[in-house]
Amino acid sequence: MRDGSSFKRNLQSSGDFFSVTVNYNDMTNVTSLLEQHTDGYKILTAAMDLASATEKEVYVVGGYVRDALMQRSLTDIDLMVVGDGIAFARELASALKGGKIVPFEQFGTAQIPLNNSIVEVASARSEAYSSDSRKPQVEDADLETDLSRRDFTINAMAVSLNKTDFGELHDPYNGVKDLNSGLIRTPLDPDTTFSDDPLRMLRAVRFASQLGFKVDSSVTDSIQRQVERIEIVSAERVTAEIYKILASPQPSLGLDLLQQVGLMEIVLPEVSALYGLEQPSEWHHKDIFYHTLQVVDNIAEKTEKTDLRFAALIHDIGKPKTRRLDKKKGWTFHGHDAVGANMVDKMAERMKLSNQTREFLKKLTLLHLRPISLAKEDVTDSAVRRLMVTVGEEVDDLMTLCRADITSKNPKLVKKYMENFQRVETFMQDVTERDAYRAFQSPVRGDQIMKECGLPPGKTVGKIKEAIENAILDGEIENDYDAAYEYFLKIKEKFLQ
Repeated sequence: MRDGSSFKRNLQSSGDFFSVTVNYNDMTNVTSLLEQHTDGYKILTAAMDLASATEKEVYVVGGYVRDALMQRSLTDIDLMVVGDGIAFARELASALKGGKIVPFEQFGTAQIPLNNSIVEVASARSEAYSSDSRKPQVEDADLETDLSRRDFTINAMAVSLNKTDFGELHDPYNGVKDLNSGLIRTPLDPDTTFSDDPLRMLRAVRFASQLGFKVDSSVTDSIQRQVERIEIVSAERVTAEIYKILASPQPSLGLDLLQQVGLMEIVLPEVSALYGLEQPSEWHHKDIFYHTLQVVDNIAEKTEKTDLRFAALIHDIGKPKTRRLDKKKGWTFHGHDAVGANMVDKMAERMKLSNQTREFLKKLTLLHLRPISLAKEDVTDSAVRRLMVTVGEEVDDLMTLCRADITSKNPKLVKKYMENFQRVETFMQDVTERDAYRAFQSPVRGDQIMKECGLPPGKTVGKIKEAIENAILDGEIENDYDAAYEYFLKIKEKFLQ
């Protein structure tokens, strides 16, 4: 495992791993790429036929074009119409036998729900923004003006769906070149782009994280100048972007970038507070922030569950508040698990997380040290059982987090801890199996015991039942009624004295 500094150096260069060579610089028509996606191509050709019949200019735009060029999986389709997009959507929905459209009159857009995807149809438009709102004033526009308002050059490309030039690529801002270079740039001055819609600052980080791209210095400089404008964006939209970053193949790329441009301090101040904080390096990275990023990446290698990746991101947020310097031990963080769990409530409220997600994050933050402490000790049935009862259904998630949390650069130490965790997990399985067997009811029921012993409901009845069940579990008698009843008659007087 790597220490904090080496992990940071790796982050700075790891985007090259995801570099994509598109090599379509000389390609003006991309019909062959569109044809590779049968379901999507049927929708595009239906749009072409309708465009011809209604004499409209229609284009497929944005992410669908980008992902087609990169030969990534394609889902939702964005169409742009020079003219009335909502009217076109109604006719296209009828042609596709889709569901009833969902119109957004203010923006000139509509969604067509289909079985496996959503088609969004928008009128070509220009947008004007006020300084305190992401809601624009919309006006009709032509193709190039529409593309200029988009967030990044890699999303500012269009492909014609008109019969005369079907498949022709329109790329006025060199989006293909930036795909080849693995670069995030804005079509216009980034100050304008981000001032218009501050959410785009988070989207820049998200695309960099998802694609492994670098962000142009003009973009990062602009984000740093305008970072506080992210506060006008709704919590729900911010949270959605954070979750998309966490869903990246290597989430640390985006998370580190969030910190470097100043966004982390605003959207996740609890995580930003970990930056630059030292801790004993025997078990973890010296820097708590980069230790945390390593844990998230470790988790990402094991699961696509974003809530678990989020739990990894916040599992140590209690450390800044509990950090104390011990002359003998160095930095300590006693109780950071409980403090961190309490912090989750405020964070969840701010981010508009569901109650289910909040409770999941609280539980794993509170309990992330428990299996580690068990791994250090002689494991007992009672300790394992208490942990399993407390964790409940999330026990596998907790153990995955604990394994990911071992980021020591000492391979012998890592090996020792992983073996200890395996021992704890084996013990858990054993206890689970024995407890499942123990859960059976005594063949001699409580009402029979009360009747034959003249007892009211109470502890004595329970003790007699337990004695019978233990005799079965210990192999003293067979697990059947006759053996259990005979044993009951043998022992009952002992409990009646």
